[in-house]
Amino acid sequence: MISIDTQVKALTSYRKHWAQRFGIAPFLPMSQSEMQALGWDSCDIIIVTGDAYIDHPSFGMALVGRLLEAQGFRVGIISQPDWRSAEDFKRLGKPNLFFGVTAGNMDSMVNRYTADRRIRSTDAYTPGGTADKRPDHALTVYSQRCREAYPDAPLVIGSIEASLRRIAHYDYWSDTMRRSVLPDAKADLLLFGNAERALVELAHRLAKGESIKTIRDLRGSSFMVPRAWRPEGWTEADSTSVDTPGAITLRPDPYAMVERSPLAATGATPAATQALRFHGREERLAARKQDRARTVIRLPAYELVKSDPILDAHASRTFHLESNPGNARALVQGHGDRDVWLNPPPLPLSTPEMDHVYGLPYARAPHPSYGDAKIPAWEMIRFSVNIMRGCFGGCTFCSITEHEGRIIQSRSEESILHEIEAIRDKTPGFTGVISDVGGPTANMYRMACKDPKIESSCRRLSCVYPGICENLNTDHAPLIGLYRKARALPGIKKVFVASGLRYDLAVRSPDYVKELATHHVGGYLKIAPEHIEEGPLSKMMKPGLGSYDKFKALFDKFSREAGKEQYLIPYFIAAHPGTTDADMLALALWLKRNGFRLDQVQTFLPTPLALATTMYHSGKNPLHKVSATSENVSVVKGGRQRRLHKAFLRYHDPENWPLLREALQGMGRADLIGNGKKHLIPSFQPAGTGKIAPRSNSRQPKNRAALGSRAIRPARNKI
Repeated sequence: MISIDTQVKALTSYRKHWAQRFGIAPFLPMSQSEMQALGWDSCDIIIVTGDAYIDHPSFGMALVGRLLEAQGFRVGIISQPDWRSAEDFKRLGKPNLFFGVTAGNMDSMVNRYTADRRIRSTDAYTPGGTADKRPDHALTVYSQRCREAYPDAPLVIGSIEASLRRIAHYDYWSDTMRRSVLPDAKADLLLFGNAERALVELAHRLAKGESIKTIRDLRGSSFMVPRAWRPEGWTEADSTSVDTPGAITLRPDPYAMVERSPLAATGATPAATQALRFHGREERLAARKQDRARTVIRLPAYELVKSDPILDAHASRTFHLESNPGNARALVQGHGDRDVWLNPPPLPLSTPEMDHVYGLPYARAPHPSYGDAKIPAWEMIRFSVNIMRGCFGGCTFCSITEHEGRIIQSRSEESILHEIEAIRDKTPGFTGVISDVGGPTANMYRMACKDPKIESSCRRLSCVYPGICENLNTDHAPLIGLYRKARALPGIKKVFVASGLRYDLAVRSPDYVKELATHHVGGYLKIAPEHIEEGPLSKMMKPGLGSYDKFKALFDKFSREAGKEQYLIPYFIAAHPGTTDADMLALALWLKRNGFRLDQVQTFLPTPLALATTMYHSGKNPLHKVSATSENVSVVKGGRQRRLHKAFLRYHDPENWPLLREALQGMGRADLIGNGKKHLIPSFQPAGTGKIAPRSNSRQPKNRAALGSRAIRPARNKI
């Protein structure tokens, strides 16, 4: 019988593997000669990655490699292999336990292509920034080559690319529904999310002789099984019984903290309802908890969602509702005559475990084999510190919560300060400036639900939308204390905050905004309102402009008091689902009114598994129950309209004026064309600018590769 236990072993509680006698490697070996220098005759685990090997905890292959090394295993790295044959995958020999395959810190398609489906000219994770060192769908290609090299070697896949493709998903680059990456990669196991717990337990169990084919009880794991396979004692529920995709009637609030009583619609009196509700309550709750722990939810099969976008939207909604590790049930989805089985998500790491992971003996440098070659991602983060992981914002266009989860996992002050000291003492080129102290979000450090019981039962998709949950602790005092101690360290001249800031949280703590503006901003602070209109904001699950205005007022006030001239740089998204031409015009007018001339702008990129991607593909809103008659979402798909929405963000660029003139005339807003202050764009056109592209309603060819967005900060993701 499978039992997904909620009580798990601490990462440091395992008895170390016998190979610990070889000690700590200066760098994890990437060649046979390095293995021989360490006295190894083989590797226990070989990690294959699409990124350059940088021995630093911000890079997934290094983090999990050092974690497994600390457990006593010999870990080798195959970085950016030549995928055109299996030969390069044999460079370290056959692993004793398994291959661990990752596309890298980013999804390989997002890494390689822009939002306009054009190949990027650079790759931040490659020496010299060259853009030809990884294939499309790198996770699948690498896995297939590992299978060719050593057919009987156990194969485990992970990283953000695996997390976002663990079930059937819409693929923007081919404009098709793709099946789970598991059958295409021919992997034995897929580990999703931050997989430290599952990875360590898996390695020890394989080392004891257990077959990977029988390991079916790891949280955060997914695998292929025969159709209708179920562990003994388990029951199956169809997703339509959990969230029926039918006509919407008396829909319960999807953001409610507790489930609406089924008696509410029966006409039962409050007294009778209360009596029924509390009679035998403990027994019923215990039985319900036991039933949930051994219930698997069947999602519509790949073959169904492939042909029915509404079913895909329903499957996406069900998937996201089963994402809280405190109450999530297992999921299963048919793929032909087999099923993809997903166990519940991994449990978050404790603070001591986070400290252990980030305190391992990293060299904190690129592998010496790269010589003096510059690796842009390393240059960007070499003087920064990651203080936490996870995000409870739930923005529908973002993939952080699908991968790292909504529960914040924070490091201790001591661990963070120790890393700052290590940067000061060991990182070449350090000038006393810490470039960033943050994470997926700058100011969620140590924030959590006030009641663990409420947290474990909550099914909200966001803790801060449509408003900040009353059960959320938004205290910024621990973060303020950390900032003060960090900048007080000897040799530290400045500590900047460059990670994305949740300004709707920040306004809850004026002291935090004062600390930030006074000490931790270098003239400009980037924040992301994303839009100003309710239509797109409601589909993004982002706060309204009121929170931005409050934050700006505080930021400007405290900047003046500090005697500093500082500015907010807002980021916005063009062509997001739910956005109309009128919405973009309103945003352009707001930008002009406030004196913003944006340089970098972002066009919406539909990444796998994101709720906004579901909206883009299906035209339905999965934030509510989905049916053929439920809310439709306006979607911008045509290339010309996407360019128009982007042009509104750059209304000041003469190259965009012909397109904007044509659009404004068509919208009946020709009054905004002229040469006065009240006009959005001028009536004249500078010579040599603004060659408007011919109108075309044709879509991009299917199966044509694509990607993109604004400059992307290197993610801190794991295998």
